[in-house]
Amino acid sequence: MNSMRAVVLIGLGAGMAACSTPDIPSRHTGIDELPLIETLALPEPTAVEAVVISTPEAVESRQVIEHPVADEQEQTRLPIASPVSVHAVQVRVPRSLKVSERNRYMPFGDIVWREDPIGDRHAQVQKIMQDALMRGVTPLDGPGKVDVEVELVRFHAITEKARYTTGGVHAITFDLTLRDPETGAMVVPKRRIRADLEAYGGQQAINAEALGQTQKVRISEHLTKVIRQELTSPEGYQNAKLGVFQLLNNL
Repeated sequence: MNSMRAVVLIGLGAGMAACSTPDIPSRHTGIDELPLIETLALPEPTAVEAVVISTPEAVESRQVIEHPVADEQEQTRLPIASPVSVHAVQVRVPRSLKVSERNRYMPFGDIVWREDPIGDRHAQVQKIMQDALMRGVTPLDGPGKVDVEVELVRFHAITEKARYTTGGVHAITFDLTLRDPETGAMVVPKRRIRADLEAYGGQQAINAEALGQTQKVRISEHLTKVIRQELTSPEGYQNAKLGVFQLLNNL
């Protein structure tokens, strides 16, 4: 498979050759005009066995990155040299993804999340992903500008029962597309990213929490590394092999 880095550069070159009209307006609005995440009014929590099936609309947010002008000396201190810089990040969480509040060892549904209060799980995981991906791409300062579009497919943290016994896998899957910020043309076709992470259980989980390494912290740090590696490594991000729990998550 060609590296995403090579495909980005080829795609950007083709896009610039094909789009020669000088006065094409940007399709983006300012940050003050971005749509806000709609907060749903939720009923009183029911039994933990309930499975929530949401409406078809997606929770999504688009965040524009403003790269400051830096002199040559400042640019040499950037932590990553990438072929691209990212203009905006958009994360979409379809409402068709099923949320599970079941307290069982193996996850059920598409979204399993516990470390925020009971509420709009779609919005909660959207914010986790948006914040993590923004941190990952903000330092990139390559010659080609792209928009990052992400659509969530699966977000499995682990339940209380698994957290304090067996542990498991934080199974996170999303589709990634890169677009030209000016024209909206696809620079890199949609690619499915599997970003699994070991989920601690038992005493290991207790020890991690005592050090501030909650599920949210570990998942967020992991996603930051995933998107950065995907956009800078010749091979892209390579998912870890995590054994039987990982296989069961994909059934």
